[in-house]
Amino acid sequence: MKVLILAGGFGTRLSEYTHEIPKPMVTVGKIPIIVHIMSLYAMYGYKEFIIATGYKSEVINNYFTENSDSIISKNKDVIKLKYNLNKNSENQLILNIIYTGEKTMTGGRVKRVEEYVDENEFMMTYGDGISDVNINLLVEHHKKNKKLATLCAVRPPVRFGELELQGDLITNFAEKPRLQKGWINGGFFVLNKEIFKFIKGDDIMFEREPLEKLVELNELLAFKHENFWQCMDTKRDKDMLEEMWISKNIPWLK
Repeated sequence: MKVLILAGGFGTRLSEYTHEIPKPMVTVGKIPIIVHIMSLYAMYGYKEFIIATGYKSEVINNYFTENSDSIISKNKDVIKLKYNLNKNSENQLILNIIYTGEKTMTGGRVKRVEEYVDENEFMMTYGDGISDVNINLLVEHHKKNKKLATLCAVRPPVRFGELELQGDLITNFAEKPRLQKGWINGGFFVLNKEIFKFIKGDDIMFEREPLEKLVELNELLAFKHENFWQCMDTKRDKDMLEEMWISKNIPWLK
């Protein structure tokens, strides 16, 4: 199963760094957060990635081509290469880095990589959030319940939107309402290829029409994760993750 990472947004709330580099390339422990995210999936055996780039895509392209084991193919908008997380050849990843437009919204980026998803199911996450979520249990939960989409529901700070749940079924998806009831979209998804038909173009936000339609059809499931989860939206978030790294309290790598 391939893992899609959305890595093309402007990252305006982290402008201290993103005026020069895209948010997924902001580092924790001198390692881009996108590499931390890939390390999480690789721990569970998922080693083929689609990276959907946009804003400052050349920074991502250059980093991975300069640090690749070998470049399999390369053209204007698509680079396929082998990348080692460390010196251990068992941690070799296959990366498909695809330019999906600078101003494309999240749903549009998902739609643009459709031709590169060759299995019935794939995983998706954002290039700015990390967790200790058990990826195998997430996938198992998705396959057991046979819904079109499963997302990891987490309990973070109150500044995010919320999910309303009936058991494990999501009955309402509100991206950023005024009231908080505890669960939000943690950004780790397992998706059926049917999801592509709910996305009509570049201007579609994945978190709005597609997910709202799945809720309406009773096809959006939650995988509840009570443990560590942290996005990197602001400098405060980045500094907190950096402190964890320095103190060697790194829950996403345990």
